[in-house]
Amino acid sequence: MNPAAPVTNMRKMKAPFHVSFQAVSADRCATFKGYRMLHPSWPEMVILAILLCTSGALFWSRFRKPVDAIRRSRDNSDFHLRPLGPRVRQFLWEVALQGKVIQQRPLPGVAHAFVFWGFCAFALITINHVAAGFGMAFMHAESGFGRFYFGFVAAFAVAVAISIAGLAFRRFVVRPRWLGSVSPESGIIALFIFILMVTYLAGLKLEEGTTAARVNWWLHTGTLAAFLPLIPHTKHLHLVISPATVLLRRDGFSKIPPLVGDEDFGLDTGKDVTKLDALQAFSCVECGRCSEHCPAYNTDKLLNPKEIILGLRHYLNDEGPGNEAPLLGKHIAAEAVFQCTTCGSCEFQCPVGIQHLPVIIGLRRGAVNTGKWEDDYGSKMFLAMERNGNSLGFAASERQKFIEKNELPIFDGTQEYCLWLGCMGSYDPQGREIVLALARVLRRLSITFGVLRKEKCTGDPVRRLGNDLLFQQMAEANMEQMQSAKVTKLLSICPHCVRTIGEDWKEFGASFQIEHHSELLARVRDRLPQRADGRDSVVFHDPCYLGRYRGVYDEPRAVIARWGEVREPGRARERSFCCGAGGGQMFLGEEKGKRVNVTRASELAASGAAVVGTACPFCQTMFRDAFGTVTQTPPKLLDIAQIAAASLEAGGIGML
Repeated sequence: MNPAAPVTNMRKMKAPFHVSFQAVSADRCATFKGYRMLHPSWPEMVILAILLCTSGALFWSRFRKPVDAIRRSRDNSDFHLRPLGPRVRQFLWEVALQGKVIQQRPLPGVAHAFVFWGFCAFALITINHVAAGFGMAFMHAESGFGRFYFGFVAAFAVAVAISIAGLAFRRFVVRPRWLGSVSPESGIIALFIFILMVTYLAGLKLEEGTTAARVNWWLHTGTLAAFLPLIPHTKHLHLVISPATVLLRRDGFSKIPPLVGDEDFGLDTGKDVTKLDALQAFSCVECGRCSEHCPAYNTDKLLNPKEIILGLRHYLNDEGPGNEAPLLGKHIAAEAVFQCTTCGSCEFQCPVGIQHLPVIIGLRRGAVNTGKWEDDYGSKMFLAMERNGNSLGFAASERQKFIEKNELPIFDGTQEYCLWLGCMGSYDPQGREIVLALARVLRRLSITFGVLRKEKCTGDPVRRLGNDLLFQQMAEANMEQMQSAKVTKLLSICPHCVRTIGEDWKEFGASFQIEHHSELLARVRDRLPQRADGRDSVVFHDPCYLGRYRGVYDEPRAVIARWGEVREPGRARERSFCCGAGGGQMFLGEEKGKRVNVTRASELAASGAAVVGTACPFCQTMFRDAFGTVTQTPPKLLDIAQIAAASLEAGGIGML
């Protein structure tokens, strides 16, 4: 608008606003017409003010409830905002750039990203639109910036309209099963977004003063006013709070928070729910990405990680934080909680920063530490750990016999590595074969190592099942042995042991360096012979606790590549499907529904590879049990330590 131009006949205007979509002169190369807002009448401003106040009041009346639930939940004692740099980088990647959404589900992810970016771009347009309603527009098509920005947002409006239509078609027509039941509010929100985009684009072309222009302006304004109160009432609440969830989530993957004081037993009742738990519960967008990748859900178990988080939200809405009612029961099924393999797929896939595993393990803690969980298999395993110090129930003397028979050196502080055997490496026949293969490689490469005289289970299965007292006892007994032996650097064949010693023991002051044998073997791979003839195809299964938990994907493949040709299964790397052993599931008896290990073994066998490569003794045990039911000609099952040992032998596998 030209401020020097005379304004006449204002009282004769029929339109509530004098809107001009006058074409910009040819010499300015304008390709669209833009808003020109003259002063609205007082009745019009009053109507707009009432509409906006009503919309804002309705929004706050609904938004206040989750805010109050988060505020009244107990503090997270272990939360630290610093270091801030990694949080900011994570925020920029996952929120601003929508990197995780696009990377893990490209087509719907790009559509969602355009909707998000479109709304960011529309923020200035919306503020200007409302300001114009009060005669205070600050951006006009005649200005250089206004001309650019109206056109820039018009491009986004087209992209958003197409994207939201595609997402609505997927949700209401295609309906992937992991989305679950679809709420009608989702359709209403999608419709509102589509209307906002269409009315904006129409407003750039309609002539000022026409009935169509008046209707279009008020339709856009009314849709904005109706859209706002719907946000806190639907899954679209994540638009407001998920950025905070991503920024403030616990540092580290699947970090289990420490218990605080003698009265803290985990997530037992509403009074145990923390602010981060509540924030994440209200952030759930119900997209089903966690369900899509959950091994329990995909093998017909009761567990659906999405429903665990939504169950916590329903509890907070119905009972409120601080309530003494148990968390397990009405809103969350105990059976579902104890079906989790703790594979981490749900947490890895979540686009809004929800950390499912601390919640699920917290619920297990609440049930186990208060004596509310009764399971014959679980009790048997707990008793075996207490009596024998290992999850398999063998006498400790069996470990000593294995060490003496195979002349494994005892760690005396002078060797480079303390080789941690673990339960599987100490007592399981196949696990022992992996240890001996690794020992042969270490000796051939002149890498010194020794084993502890005494060693108990790290406590991984009891930690994941929620028995904190027993876990602490196991950890402290082992730490005492290791400190007396002056252990500083450890090597293990088990990713579960690596995780537990390297992360979970920190709760009790441990600071040992530990790495998985795939990491060491990858560093020395150039010292392993490169097999030239008779290279077998090897399909590698990524263990959950090595991949998603530790971020180790390339190292095992680098070791395999020295001996064979690496093949990838249908689900690999961060999308790898669990073997079914984690979270204590290996010790909890027969599964309901399909067996997780059989499902994964079928995928590996379908690759047609001659060898299935593993890097976890639990995975190898689970697949050995499964392959017999999958195929009459099962592939060879070898750990990467065995493959590395084979590369050192002139006769290949036959020499193992």
